[in-house]
Parts: sequence; C-alpha cells; structure tokens
Amino acid sequence: MKSKDNDHPLMQAWNTYSGGRNEINRTSSVPPIERITGEMFAIGEFYYYVLNLTDSTVSNHHPNILKLHGIPHYPQHLKEIIELTHPDDIPFVVQAEQKVVEKMMEIGREHQLFLKSSYCFRMKTAAGNYELFHHQAVLTLEDENRNLIQSVNIHTNIHHITPENPGTVLVSGIGPRNDFHQMRIHLPSPDNRPLPVQLTRRENEVLSLIAKGYTGSEIAGMLVLSEHTVRTHRKNILSKTRSRNSRELLKKAFEWGIL
Repeated sequence: MKSKDNDHPLMQAWNTYSGGRNEINRTSSVPPIERITGEMFAIGEFYYYVLNLTDSTVSNHHPNILKLHGIPHYPQHLKEIIELTHPDDIPFVVQAEQKVVEKMMEIGREHQLFLKSSYCFRMKTAAGNYELFHHQAVLTLEDENRNLIQSVNIHTNIHHITPENPGTVLVSGIGPRNDFHQMRIHLPSPDNRPLPVQLTRRENEVLSLIAKGYTGSEIAGMLVLSEHTVRTHRKNILSKTRSRNSRELLKKAFEWGIL
C-alpha cells in the first residue's frame, strides 16, 4: 500500500484512464532523452525529468530544475514538483490532465506513445515569485497490457514571452501521427476570451516546427513540401495571427494556446 504522504492531486485524473497507472512499483528504463526532447520545443530556459507513472517518482532531471526554481536538491516525487505550482493554478492543472486523459481514451490506447500533451501554469522561481511555464509531456513506456509506465516532462519558462495562461490544453501527434486537438478550460479571468484564429492542420505543423527553431528549408524537408509552399504557409500564419515576425507570432501562439 502506498503512503498517503505521496498522494497528489493528479492521481484522481490518472486513475480514470483505462491505460493508466498500475499499483506495482517498477523501475523504468531511461528513455532516449535526446529523441524525446526533439519532439518538443523550448523557447526559453527549460528542464526535463522522467516520471515513473506507477509510483509518481521522478528521476533523470535536467540540472536547470535546481537553477530555475532555486531548490537545493532534485525532486524525488511528483508531489514536490506540484508544490512549486501556484496554488490557484492547481485546479486548472487537474482539469487539464483530465482533459488529456479523456482525449487519449477517445483516440485509443494503441496510439498513446505517439501523443504529446501540453498546457501552461505558473510555478515558483528562484526569485521567489511565480512565472508562467509551458508544460509538455510525452509518454515513453507501456507494459505488455498497454498500461502506462513512464513519461518525459519538459517545463519551459515562457514568462518573458507572455505571463497570460491561455487556458487551453493541447494533445498533438508525434512521429507517425499528426493529431491536433485543442481543448478549452474556463479560467476565472477576464482574458478568458474566444480564440481569435483557427489554423489548418498543416499550418499548425509548420507553426510547431517554427517554434522548434527549424529553418524554412528544414521544414520543407521534414514535411516533404517545397520551400515555396512552406513560405506560403508561414505567410498565411503571419497574416491570420496579424504578426509582423516569428517572435511576435510565437508570443501570440502561446497567449492563444495554439502551441
């Protein structure tokens, strides 16, 4: 029986997932971090850690976690990371995880290792204040019954880009899948306004690769498109979002919850 001392608010959401945590503590192998983080993007200072979903233990931390949060030692349990979250944002995080669970069940457990979830919330920094972080999670290991065992989570400080939580949750495909699902959570904020733009699936793919820092020619090669087509997509994205350049585009994309 697990100690109640290590219970955390996300367990309730995770326990509703039919492909979720089992109760046997298992030692997970370390996933190929470089490959996993290649599926993500970090527009600012970031860190990652490996989360064992069977017991919520945390390992293989990027050293930036100590610097960004001003903590003296690496967290050993997810509860310690949740304790760095702004108390007012914890209900949002719980709802966000529930949305992720529901969408993954809808898509199907057989695809769960090719899905990435992301959303934003405030975390305490080394300066003692709370700043907005962008959370991304990729599931990396399942057992023979497709029960989830492990994920890699990456947190990026995006407060320099925007301090506003868009209140959106994304579930997107990686590798062979091109899913893009955007879900809205109502926040107690006057900025909880309707999303101002709708991008096509291909435009979302291009935007994601722009956020990862790829050039137009690199994006063309990855999506098997001509460079002219990529330039056209970028021009259309800038026009739809009324952005003058990539920096302004990324700021709006985070504020509107399309990244």
